[in-house]
Amino acid sequence: MLLNPFKTGATSTSSLRGASTARNGVVVRKFGRPELVQIRAMAGEGEGRLQSSTKSMSGKLGSMVGSVLGRSKSDDGNQGMVKYKGTIVVMKKLLALDLMDRRADIQDDASELRGKHISVQLVGNDVDPKTEKTLMSNPTIIEGWVTKLDTIASQNYSFKMEFSVPREMGVPGAILVRNDHPNEFLLVSFSLTLDDSREIHYMTNSWVYNTSKTGARIFFQNKAYLPDDTPAPLRDLREKELRLLRGDGSGMREPSDRIFDYDIYNDLGNPDKDHKLERPNLGGNEEYPYPRRCRTGRPPSKTSPEYESLPQPVLGQLEFYVPRDEAFERVKNSDFKADTARSLGHSASTKIGSWTGSITKETSFDSMASIKKLYAPRGADLGGLNNLLPDKEDIPKKYQNPFVFLQEVIKPDGEWNTPFQYPLPGILQADENAWQTNEQFAREFLAGLNPVVISLVKEFPLKSGLDPKEFGDPTSAIAAHHIEGYLEGLSIEQALSEKKLFVADYHDAYLPFVERINAQENSKTYATRALFFLSSDDTLKVLALELVLPPQTPGGAKKSMVFTPPADTSKPDYLWETARAHVANNDIVAHQVFSHWTNCHAVTEPVILATNRHLSKLHPIHHLMAPHLKSTLFINQGARGKLIAAGGTIECTFTPRAYSMRMASAHYKQAWTFNSQALPNDLIARGMAVADPSAKHGIKLVVKDYPYAADGLEIWDAIKSWNAEYVDIYYKDDAAVLNDAELQNWWWEIRNKGHEDKKDSEGWPELNSKSSLVEILTTMQWIPSCQHAAVNFGQYAYAGFMPHHPTMTRRLFPDEGTQEWDAMKKDQEKFYLSTISDVISATRTMSVYEILSSHSPNEIYIGDRDQNWIEDDKVDEAFKRFSAKLADIDELIKSRNSDTSLKNRLGAAKLPYELLRPKSKQGVTAKGIPNSITI
Repeated sequence: MLLNPFKTGATSTSSLRGASTARNGVVVRKFGRPELVQIRAMAGEGEGRLQSSTKSMSGKLGSMVGSVLGRSKSDDGNQGMVKYKGTIVVMKKLLALDLMDRRADIQDDASELRGKHISVQLVGNDVDPKTEKTLMSNPTIIEGWVTKLDTIASQNYSFKMEFSVPREMGVPGAILVRNDHPNEFLLVSFSLTLDDSREIHYMTNSWVYNTSKTGARIFFQNKAYLPDDTPAPLRDLREKELRLLRGDGSGMREPSDRIFDYDIYNDLGNPDKDHKLERPNLGGNEEYPYPRRCRTGRPPSKTSPEYESLPQPVLGQLEFYVPRDEAFERVKNSDFKADTARSLGHSASTKIGSWTGSITKETSFDSMASIKKLYAPRGADLGGLNNLLPDKEDIPKKYQNPFVFLQEVIKPDGEWNTPFQYPLPGILQADENAWQTNEQFAREFLAGLNPVVISLVKEFPLKSGLDPKEFGDPTSAIAAHHIEGYLEGLSIEQALSEKKLFVADYHDAYLPFVERINAQENSKTYATRALFFLSSDDTLKVLALELVLPPQTPGGAKKSMVFTPPADTSKPDYLWETARAHVANNDIVAHQVFSHWTNCHAVTEPVILATNRHLSKLHPIHHLMAPHLKSTLFINQGARGKLIAAGGTIECTFTPRAYSMRMASAHYKQAWTFNSQALPNDLIARGMAVADPSAKHGIKLVVKDYPYAADGLEIWDAIKSWNAEYVDIYYKDDAAVLNDAELQNWWWEIRNKGHEDKKDSEGWPELNSKSSLVEILTTMQWIPSCQHAAVNFGQYAYAGFMPHHPTMTRRLFPDEGTQEWDAMKKDQEKFYLSTISDVISATRTMSVYEILSSHSPNEIYIGDRDQNWIEDDKVDEAFKRFSAKLADIDELIKSRNSDTSLKNRLGAAKLPYELLRPKSKQGVTAKGIPNSITI
């Protein structure tokens, strides 16, 4: 006889909750109820770990629930029963893009005719006091599946259902869904109308595969419970669902799996294809530490067993396993494919040239004018780019057409597409020459694509932190005589004491790699510094640029070149432009590899894994974090296949080439800590702010007109206040945080498994109070929302014109007195154009920027939530206050951009800094903060 796990009576709730102990750093809940232990044993589980395979365990979950949980209407016939009415909305299997898979639909219809159905069973929150079994309904099938009129385009189908349930059931806390069809379907939503007319919703929006593969699927009511507050009938379901999501660490993942596990980056190379594509593993070793990625479990490569083999390409794209629910939704996927197709059309002339041989990988542009011919004329209708001008409305459009892909290719964002020219980037829209000014170059370190590098100079001359035994004299070649006379009458000492000197310093990040980078074909670089002075009008003035090559022998003399701005600014000085291009190239590489990929995409992935492994969907913190983690695993696996892998876009179009990800690992090792990712901590660490309890945000900016920081602090405080209100709703005191086993396991695993290589580093806060939880949550939400928006959605606006941010530098300055030097002096523009990106790499990165800078039509922005958001009146009220605060911040940013005294808001190019405006229309807009990294 199988004992009832939820038997009531003399056993107290506290004994059911049990005690917490720590084992291997993970909190383990020891239950006092022997029945629970027995049921786990009968399901093939030991305490705290799986004894059988994940698939076997998932299959047993449905059968165990059906046989154990309890009483259905068959227990007592139809006596004492009431009717609940349900509405289930599904989307059938997709073929591609917006098309329904007709073959799969025929297969599913045939299974219906053979008596194999989709069914739903209701699970109550309570037990029957007479039978001591969980109150349940019988399984109810979806009726009308075959007779429902199907269309070619994929769409949602709604079905009505009716359930007979025991009168005393109350609100069902969960549903069990069984799919006996051969193909998966998307459970878009499920709602239930009770006999008292209350409407209840459940957390769905999930792909449901055949039950023989996955077992019955559990979907909980759209409520939140701390582990110890969970209704008894749901508690064991909660724990078993988490075990299923964790898996047992073995086997190769399949599309139907929903398993989240960790692995190192051992799949960036492709040695089975070519030994030149071999790349070192990132993570799991002292030389190349890195955050962990989602485990796929693929077999080792044939030629190098320490690496994981790669999947077969699908339409030229490597697709790695991620749980199906992490993939793009249909509209987002179609929009993304349409953006890609459109962008390929924009680069079509370049591709035709490369096919005919007229353009090769070394082909340089022959003039600045030839670069500008790639773009449509100013004022052309190009699908939303008018949003780059302040507050100009787009043509309104509602996305009612089911063929999103075709619509977005032909008329992106409601306007006709110009098929063979790139849209004009924001940096050129107001003034096509302003990008060349030193004012715009300096301004973008405060309000541009990568405003997270600039730091206060605390001593002069500047000094390196690298080992002088290997890299020589640490003192910078920028000397007093280079900058004296340009400090508005101040001495260098006065400028330092008044916090007037700033630097964008890439010297230490680059110098260890320069020799290896320069040994590659068509790549030549320096380790650079750019020194700035804060003028009396709060704008930055460029004082000097330094370009450094490493010593030829350990500890020898470095080769350093110092450039100062030309006195005559009436025409371009291309020697100065070339030096500035090397600094801009260091910056765009640091932006893409450090600020963007590593500090946003890569460090968010362990949070996603730990959240799904340890925080039940019933957990309030899962509810809170889920919108900020949506689709990121999917976009990251795409990046592993196409952008950061050996031979991918980064290696083909950015100067470090094969060393790009090794530089990312070095940055992570030297600079990344969890605490430093919090905006106030980052600003203080860089000397861009000082702690000041009397200031509005508790810190005072050193550069008052620092748009990224000024706007960011407003949003940071809004997020933190919202988190504090939310935490107060669910945690009554600090002890509740400490005693939350799921929460403690989650935080332990983020540090010890997600960032295993840095688990003993400084900068990890203790999760021991409500305030520490709020700080951790705010940092975790800031990264994929605001920080990612700040470094991602301006890529096309600021860098879509290649000379402004060249991703390649292909030549070094020749030695003075040589023939090459004389040739350079004779035709400086030609030398400059032969130094920066060639035609193919330029157009390839422009296409990528255009795609990555675009918002989809169904984007969910910060301050918004989708239909699966938690149903709680207190939470709703707090969230309304948060959303209202964000709307106020948006108005504040608009007013700042119209304030002529704030000169860094527009800059010489008259490109307003709007990257931290919370909302946006679809398309390329250079503003808007999605909740998560979805591109």
